[in-house]
Amino acid sequence: MMLGLPKATEFNRRIPKAKFYENINITTFIKRLFVDQIKNIYWRNKIASTTVNLIDGKYVTEIEVFEVNLNNSQVDIELFKFIDSVIPYHILYILEYNGKYQVWIGYKESTNIEKKISKVDRYYHTNWLEETELIVKLEGLNLDDVYENLVRQIAGDKLQSDNSTESLKQSVERDKEIETLKKQISILQNKIRKEKQLNKQIDMNTELKKLRNVLEQI
Repeated sequence: MMLGLPKATEFNRRIPKAKFYENINITTFIKRLFVDQIKNIYWRNKIASTTVNLIDGKYVTEIEVFEVNLNNSQVDIELFKFIDSVIPYHILYILEYNGKYQVWIGYKESTNIEKKISKVDRYYHTNWLEETELIVKLEGLNLDDVYENLVRQIAGDKLQSDNSTESLKQSVERDKEIETLKKQISILQNKIRKEKQLNKQIDMNTELKKLRNVLEQI
């Protein structure tokens, strides 16, 4: 029983890869990713008000659990973005390669609730785990809460906050800000190492100190 989810949620159907692209306008690049990187896809669980004792959320009405057997340990994130774009529900991915597993989930934000249009801003995932370590908790009274808690569980430290009132959206925005600052710091450090003129080095070090201070404050 994968992830320790209730038996009532089990679905266990294989989805032919072609189902994802045969009737959809798909780029050659995405089709090639399906062929090269994915061996099989299984729809393992359906977490919904009909399968667990939870009520629908405002944004989340179902969470699908897909097991994706990979041909190698690397997977292109564009694959998940494509699958998430053609399926209107929220998706939890279990990646399997050589008997090890990773759990992935996207921060899927609704852009039009009525038309069920949403976009995935970014993905979070666990390390490679043994099957016995694959446990997630369904925490919350409705599916919005459950989904948010799943994202936080899988993201781990990245979305942890001392502020108990911080929303998931705010946590994700903060994570993006931290990532951007770290990139800027890394680029600046490389420039300082290569710079020969002392006055320019001093200016850049001042800027580096500012960026580090901002990072500490977040």
